[in-house]
Amino acid sequence: MSTLPNCPACGGEYTYADGLNFVCPECAHEWSASPAEGVGEDEGEVRDANGALLSDGDSVSVIKDLKVKGSSAVVKVGTKVKNIRLVGGDHDIDCKIEGIGAMKLKSQFVKRIS
Repeated sequence: MSTLPNCPACGGEYTYADGLNFVCPECAHEWSASPAEGVGEDEGEVRDANGALLSDGDSVSVIKDLKVKGSSAVVKVGTKVKNIRLVGGDHDIDCKIEGIGAMKLKSQFVKRIS
């Protein structure tokens, strides 16, 4: 009998622990294993898709294909972005992506690279 939580995305019961995160093999959703997930958002902290705290200068990886507004370019899954800068607002990451240039990203579409 497993004491691991069910997947919050699909409700799957076959989740497993992978380091500090939980992973659902049915839908490939990853989430933070820490009970304090989401805590601190009122204080201006920015967290990635897995709940890891982001800070200026971190490197992140894009977890979803993102269309660039006003262009035919697409930021592909797995694109690595170095030296991010955190800003306020809806798009809370300011960065430069090779081949595309300066742009803003939402933290929910990136994961921190350690």
